[in-house]
Amino acid sequence: MMARFILPCKGSGLPKTCLLGLISSGHVITQSHLLIGSQIIVASVVIVAALIPPARLYLLLHIGKIIGFLALHYLRPGNSTWRLICSVATEPLPKQVEESKMDMPKEIFLKDYKLPDYYFDTVDLKFSLGEEKTIVCSKITVYPRVKGNIATGIELVKECCTSPLVLDGHDMKLVSVKVNSKELKEEDFHLDSRHLTLSSLPSGKFTLEIISEIHPQKNTSLEGLYKSSGNFCTQCEAEGFRRITFYQDRPDIMAKYTCRIEADKSLYPVLLSNGNLIEQGDLEGGKHYALWEDPFKKPCYLFALVAGQLESRDDTFTTRSGRKVSLRIWTPAHDLPKTEHAMYSLKAAMKWDEDVFGLEYDLDLFNIVAVPDFNMGAMENKSLNIFNSKLVLASPETATDADYAAILGVIGHEYFHNWTGNRVTCRDWFQLSLKEGLTVFRDQEFSSDLGSRTVKRIADDAGPMAHPVRPHSYIKGAEVVRMYKTLLGSQGFRKGMDLYFKRHDGQAVTCEDFFAAMRDANDADFANFLLWYSQAGTPRVKVTSSYNKEAHTYSLKFSQEVPPTPGQPMKEPMFIPVVVGLLDSRGKDMPLSSVYHGGKLESVACNDQPIYSTVLRITKKEEEFVFSDISERPIPSILRGYSAPIRLDSDLADSDLSFLLAHDSDEFNRWEAGQILARKLMLSLVADFQQNKPLALNPQFVHGIKSILCDSSLDKEFISKAITLPGEGEIMDMMEVADPDAVHAVRSFIKKQLASELKEEFLNTVKNNRSSEQYEFNHWNLARRALKNIALGYLVSLNDPELTELALHEYRTATNMTEQFAALAAIAQNPGQTRDDVLADFYSKWQHDFLVSLFLNLFE
Repeated sequence: MMARFILPCKGSGLPKTCLLGLISSGHVITQSHLLIGSQIIVASVVIVAALIPPARLYLLLHIGKIIGFLALHYLRPGNSTWRLICSVATEPLPKQVEESKMDMPKEIFLKDYKLPDYYFDTVDLKFSLGEEKTIVCSKITVYPRVKGNIATGIELVKECCTSPLVLDGHDMKLVSVKVNSKELKEEDFHLDSRHLTLSSLPSGKFTLEIISEIHPQKNTSLEGLYKSSGNFCTQCEAEGFRRITFYQDRPDIMAKYTCRIEADKSLYPVLLSNGNLIEQGDLEGGKHYALWEDPFKKPCYLFALVAGQLESRDDTFTTRSGRKVSLRIWTPAHDLPKTEHAMYSLKAAMKWDEDVFGLEYDLDLFNIVAVPDFNMGAMENKSLNIFNSKLVLASPETATDADYAAILGVIGHEYFHNWTGNRVTCRDWFQLSLKEGLTVFRDQEFSSDLGSRTVKRIADDAGPMAHPVRPHSYIKGAEVVRMYKTLLGSQGFRKGMDLYFKRHDGQAVTCEDFFAAMRDANDADFANFLLWYSQAGTPRVKVTSSYNKEAHTYSLKFSQEVPPTPGQPMKEPMFIPVVVGLLDSRGKDMPLSSVYHGGKLESVACNDQPIYSTVLRITKKEEEFVFSDISERPIPSILRGYSAPIRLDSDLADSDLSFLLAHDSDEFNRWEAGQILARKLMLSLVADFQQNKPLALNPQFVHGIKSILCDSSLDKEFISKAITLPGEGEIMDMMEVADPDAVHAVRSFIKKQLASELKEEFLNTVKNNRSSEQYEFNHWNLARRALKNIALGYLVSLNDPELTELALHEYRTATNMTEQFAALAAIAQNPGQTRDDVLADFYSKWQHDFLVSLFLNLFE
C-alpha cells in the first residue's frame, strides 16, 4: 500500500511538482489518537509546511491510502530542522458520541502479542450482491492451535487449544452459524457489537459456516465492502474485512480463498476478485456469476472484490519460465485511453523483479482496477490491485513527468507487494515495516534503475526520522533495508532475500525473521543493528579529521548520540554504516588499501586491488578509523549515497565543500555540498537583509553553479537538482525566529543574480534542450525537460520583457503538460497582466479535466 506525501527535492519550485494533489501551509503540532478499528495507538502528529504564500506552495502528493495507525513520518527532529516526508494528519476523536466501555478503543502494545488459538485453512466466500442488501456466506475450515504434548500413560498425545473462538465483526447482521453443518442456537454463541464468540467447539479440525447480511450502499466508512458511483469495491487493510463477514481479522491468519460473486449482469457486467478466474456463467433472473480461486495463502486484509461497469486494457507478460500471464487494467470506459503508461509500468515492474530478485509472478492473471472514488489511493490485494484513478491515468496533455514517475513508482510498489507483503506478510501491525519498508526500498531501487539513482536518493532524502521502524514507518523502514544492502553488497543482499523467501514463503513473520535471514545467509555479525527496529530517535554523528604527514595516515574520529525521546530517555549506540571516500588535491578518488580500527589493521582492498569507497561500521559511542598509505591531506567524502539515515556534522570548511561540489565522484555528496553552501549563504544574506546591509553574492558560489550547469558529463536531471536553491521553508526551519519576508527577498535576490550573471548559459540551456518530437517518458527526455524548465525559471525571474516573451512562446508551443506547466510557473513569478492572462487561459483550458481540476483551485 502507499500512504505518503513526497516533497519536491530541497528547494524545488513549481516546475518540478505534479498535479496529483494540493496542500495547505502552516505549523500544526498536536497529539492525536490514531484509530485501528477498535484499537488506538497514540502518536505525535507534527506537520510542518513552508510558511510562504499558498500560491507558491506546491507538493507532489501521492494520494495514499491511510491505515489508522500510520500517522506522520517526520525528519530531522530537534531544535533546528523538522521536515515532513510522509503522512496524513488525523484529528482528535469526536466527542459527540459516548461509547460504552465495551466499545471504547484501547491501546495495544507489541509485548501483548499472543498466538491465535485457532487457524483457518480454507475460506470459501459467496456474495449475493443486491441493491438493498448483500448476503455473504462464508465456509471456513478451522483447526485449533496445538499447545503441546501430554502424557496419557501409554503415549504422547497432542493437546489442542480449547479456548473460545472469537471472531471480529462490525456493522452487519448475523443470519446463521453452523459448526460441522449443525446450526447453532442463540445460547450456543455470544454476539455483541464487535465480536461473535463461539464456545464448546470440536477438539480437532471443523467446518464453520456463517451467513451475514451487510449494506454496502450505506457503508460510509469506506472500509470493507462499499458501493460508490455504481460500483462495488472493497478496502480491507487494516481491519476492513470484519465489516464483510465474521472473521479473525488479524494478519497472522493466512488461508486459501475462493470467492463466488453473483450479481445483476446488466448493472455489474464485470465481477472481479483475487486469484484465477475458474468459472463464470449466467443465472436466472438476469443475473450472472464468477468464481475465483486464489491458491496461495493470504491474510484477510488482502481480500478484494470489485463489481461494476468497467472496461479493460488487455496485454500479456511472458515470465522467464515461459508462462504467459494475462494483464488487465480496468477503468470506466472514458478513461481507458489514459492507461497506456500504467500498463508499461506494470510490465516494467514484473520484468525488473525477475531480473533483480528472481521473483516471478505466480498466477495466470493480474488485474488492476482504477476508479476515481477509491478512497485509499492504492492497495496491493493479491492479483487485484485497486487504485485511485489519479495514480493510474496519464496522458502527455494532462500529466507532468512527475506524475508519470509517480505512476511508475506506485504501480511498481503495489506489484512488488506480491512477494514482500503477500506471499510473506507481517505477523502483526507492529511489523508493518517488514512489508512496507521493504517494498518501498524495492520501488525506490526500481525507479532508480529506470532513471537517475542519484536524483532518486535526493528525493528519498527528506532527512532522517525520529521514530523507530516499528510500529509505523514506511520511509525509515526502507532506509533500514538499504543499510543491509550497504553492509552486505548487492550479492549478499540478494542471498539474504533468497533465504528469507525460502524460509518464510506463505508465513506471517517479524522484523527479526528478516534480520536473521540477512545475517545467516551471509554469516554476518550485525552487532546492535536490531536497535534500528526498536530505538526511537535520529542518531547525530559528529566527525573530525586529521592528517599525519610523516606517517602518511589520515584519521576520522566519529562520535554518535541518539537524543532522548518520550519513553526512551537513555539510548544505546546504534549500528551505523558510513560509506567514505577520500579525494586528492586534483579531485580524484584516492585508492584505499587498509584501515586501522579497534586495535588492528584491516585490509579494505578487494582481491588485493585498491578500492575508492569503503564502509565504516560505527557501533560505539566514539570510534576512530585511521587510513594508511595516504600520500597527501585528502578531502573526505562522508556518508556517500546517504548510506544511513543520520544527521551528520563534520569539520569541513567552506573551501572543502566547494571542492566536493566541483569534484566529488559521488553525486549525492556533490549535491549535498552545494546545498550546505547555499544554506550558509542564504542565512548569511538573511542576516544582512535584516540589518539593512547591501546584498552581495559570493563569486565562488556563482562559479560553482556555472561549473555544474556547463558540465556536459553530468546527468541533466542531476544538474537540474544541483542548481536549484534550497526552499524558503527549509531556510526558515534553520532559524530561531522565522522571517518569511527576509528569506523570500534573499532567495529572490540570489535567483535573479544567478540569472543575470549566467544569462547566456541559461539561454543556451533552454535552446539546447528544446524538442519538437512527440512526448516520450524516458529518463533522457525527462532529464532534458527538467533542465530546460529550471533554466527558464531562472531567466524569467529577471522580469525582462524579452525573456517573458520567451516563456510565453514555450507556453504556447508546448506539446505536453510538463513543459506548459513549467512555462506557466515561470511566468507566474512576476505579477502583471501577462501572468493574469496566462493563468486565465490555463484555467479555461483545463477546468473540466478530472486530472487537472483539483490543481486549478490554487489559482482561484
